[in-house]
Amino acid sequence: MTTLDEVDRGLIHALHIDGRAPFSQLGAVLGVSTQTVARRYRRLRTEAGLRVVGLPDAGGIGKAQWLVRLTTTTAAAQNLANSLARRSDTSWVKLMSGGTEILLIVDVPLGAQTSRSLLLHDIPRTAGITGVSAHLVLHTYHGGPGVWHGHVNALNATQQQQLRVEVDPPQPRTLSAAETALLDVLSRDGRTGLAELATATGWSPATVTRRLADLRATGALFFDVEFDDALLGATTKALLWMSVAPAHLDRVATTLAGHNELAFVVATTGSANLVAQAMCPNPAALHRYLTDRLGNLDAIRTLETAPVLATVKAGGRAVSELKSVQR
Repeated sequence: MTTLDEVDRGLIHALHIDGRAPFSQLGAVLGVSTQTVARRYRRLRTEAGLRVVGLPDAGGIGKAQWLVRLTTTTAAAQNLANSLARRSDTSWVKLMSGGTEILLIVDVPLGAQTSRSLLLHDIPRTAGITGVSAHLVLHTYHGGPGVWHGHVNALNATQQQQLRVEVDPPQPRTLSAAETALLDVLSRDGRTGLAELATATGWSPATVTRRLADLRATGALFFDVEFDDALLGATTKALLWMSVAPAHLDRVATTLAGHNELAFVVATTGSANLVAQAMCPNPAALHRYLTDRLGNLDAIRTLETAPVLATVKAGGRAVSELKSVQR
């Protein structure tokens, strides 16, 4: 199993801040040579599944996000999860609850006819599904351009500021065909070179550089790091479905967004109006989190815990087929 040292952790943290930072800049921030950064990056890609991906902010490109929860037969779950992961409008496809449940995020253009969407048309026609629920994401308190705190505890404030990219709040915009092609390539590898991006878009390298900067500055594009979280101690993961009184929802969600154990926190429609993902080192740690930290928040009226067995697809477009559900 790959062992991470201080340089590895610093590199992962740095890439979360600026996924396209040159190796020379990363080396200067980390206090190591450019060659060392390049060598560590290649090793983490090969041995730890590290990948930088460029992703659109749904709010910045005029799309709504839905959390779709499916219950299935165990015989159908694996193939169905892989099939859903191959779709361009899905992300974060997870196999859960012993292999009888699938969770995914579906991007739907605002104003789209729901009768033609994955939510109400494609899913119910798929064999092996025994239940469907869909929850519109109303507000993201933590996640998206934010990251799990377990990934970002290696660099000090000065190092982080050296890499920080200033971003305005996202404003809805319509992507051009070339911008869509750009994001498609970046969703597979966020560090794709300018020459390849120019070929994909038909722009010059200078135009690619300028458009990238514009998309990032306006919040339409952000870079994430996909990585084997078990190497950072997160071997027990679970989705938490909570019901909170509306008067207390914002306060509770803001509190949860600061918890190191949580990778994302979103307010949704439905009886469970607050959803989060917990990342813990073992089942006992998850139990302590649920009883000690969440248990002290009286405004949480109900809590359902659904263990995550495997992630079939993360944020990027490229899909690794699920060969085995054992971790």
